Amino acid sequence: MAGSSLSRRKFLKAGGSIAGSSLLPPVALFGRSAMAQTEETSQNAPDYTLTIVVKPIELAPNRILSTTTYNGQFPGPLLRLKEGQRVTIDIYNQTDRPEQLHWHGQFVSTDVDGAAEEGTPFIAPHGSRRISFVPKPSGFRFYHTHVRAKADLSAGQYSGLVGPVYIEAKNHPGDYHREVFLTLKEFEPTYSRGGDMAMDFLSPATVVKSLKDTGERAMKASLAKGAPHGFEVGYGSFTINGRMLGHGEPIRVRRGERVLFHVLNGSATEIRSLALPGHSFTVVALDGNAIPKPTQVPGLWLGTGERVSAVVEMNRPGIWIMGDLSDDDRHHGMGIVVEYAGEKGKPQWVTPKPFRWNYAHFGGTEAVPEPDQIFDMTFAKQNAAQDGFNLWTINDVAFSEERMQPMFRMERGKRYRLRMHNASDDIHPIHLHRHSFELTQVAGQETSGVMKDVVMVGGYQKVEVDFTADDPGLTLFHCHQQLHMDFGFMALFDYI
Repeated sequence: MAGSSLSRRKFLKAGGSIAGSSLLPPVALFGRSAMAQTEETSQNAPDYTLTIVVKPIELAPNRILSTTTYNGQFPGPLLRLKEGQRVTIDIYNQTDRPEQLHWHGQFVSTDVDGAAEEGTPFIAPHGSRRISFVPKPSGFRFYHTHVRAKADLSAGQYSGLVGPVYIEAKNHPGDYHREVFLTLKEFEPTYSRGGDMAMDFLSPATVVKSLKDTGERAMKASLAKGAPHGFEVGYGSFTINGRMLGHGEPIRVRRGERVLFHVLNGSATEIRSLALPGHSFTVVALDGNAIPKPTQVPGLWLGTGERVSAVVEMNRPGIWIMGDLSDDDRHHGMGIVVEYAGEKGKPQWVTPKPFRWNYAHFGGTEAVPEPDQIFDMTFAKQNAAQDGFNLWTINDVAFSEERMQPMFRMERGKRYRLRMHNASDDIHPIHLHRHSFELTQVAGQETSGVMKDVVMVGGYQKVEVDFTADDPGLTLFHCHQQLHMDFGFMALFDYI
């Protein structure tokens, strides 16, 4: 990262597209066809229907592109479910490729979760699948595709297959006037070489010297042999709720309102920030889970797949730009207008004072229980090792699509600690399926009570999280950055 003048945000100017295709699954893993389910679906109407279909979406006037969507829109429709009340959903795949639909952040069985690695059947091309599950836990979740894109920038989460879910708690009145859901997402991806995203927003900034030495030594050795930097991804268009800044409906507010914003980073690869000039955010939940200590911050940072729920008191009348802290990304569309009633004029942007994002600020200081077992993990990058793409390993092993053997085994009811060592300079948003975990140590700072399903592990840093093995079955662990997941950064847990 040091010394690089090219950032991922500027790849559009430097790189071109690479053609490719994702690996197709065996036919035996497909769900039933639409014809096979006709009788069942005609007798019992589903609660929701999601159709995977390629449609044009309008990001701005004269900025129309074709992408795969849910129900022909981006983001996919907001699904409001009730905690503990069973829901039935029909999923139709009108594309020519097999698909998966992952229920991110929910405690569901492996046949429903939407990950082929766990055994979920694919939804066949021009086929369908009916699923039924009990939504839990309550809070802000989301659904998205979970297929590997490899080098195909029209597949996986590079497409428009992302949608929000809100699971209503059985008893939670909430101290706000209304809710606004925001999905942050980039389009028009391209590949280029090298470059790394800045990490100076994370706190603590403590790095582990041995991890840094190992990572830098490996990179220098690769470059010394004449290898180029591995491919990365940049984008041409940036949107909130599928519209570029200035081209969608504004968020209309009144002075004195308390608005609860549910913000989802639906990106395939990018870490996102969000600020509203003259206002602050009181964070009340991370990844849909209430935090021990609601905390006021000047802005938000979200890794891929992360969600933040925060209340904003509307007390600064005007017309404002709520947008990304990066001028380049904001100018390319990553923003939305917030308009107070009765106000006129052009939307204004004022850069907030620099601030750092520290998960521990939202947690407590109480001691956490000792785990029954610790799993040590080291994440490493093999530069440009697979057809010009970086290959990612966990404990020196890249995930194998052929074998798909569990790396870790656990017993139901026990508490496990994941001690994650990042021997690369990339930030990794780490996701554990079908479980939530408690943050226990972030870059040397101890914390407790913050429950999440994605956590950013900073470059050359160590992060520890604990979880209880309470949802039997194969469980997928991976980096939520599509490019990393596709090229080795996954592992399976299994129950003994």
